[in-house]
Amino acid sequence: QVQLVESGGGLVQPGGSLRLSCAASGSIFSIVTMGWYRQAPGKERELVAGITWAGNTNYADSVKGRFTISRDYAKNTVYLRMNSLKSEDTAVYYCNAWKVTGDAYWGQGTQVTVSS
Repeated sequence: QVQLVESGGGLVQPGGSLRLSCAASGSIFSIVTMGWYRQAPGKERELVAGITWAGNTNYADSVKGRFTISRDYAKNTVYLRMNSLKSEDTAVYYCNAWKVTGDAYWGQGTQVTVSS
């Protein structure tokens, strides 16, 4: 089992920044990809950004140029730096980890609210 614990969500004004953290523990060997998803009320969960073990990244078009995903291998932690936040970024953000076996693990989610 893999445990994922997110932190860093909160309330921020439009144009502001936040950094989310996701600490992985447990059976973390063979994790090949980690990422962040989000789900807004009434909408489906969507991929925001992902990073492979090799460090390759991908982003949703809606966040390119504003969000940056990174990984600290020593701390088994993935970060999502979010700049120039917009009201449409408001959602619950979930950390995700995929193993080479195809097993997926999810964190409990952290709320991000962008509002003046």
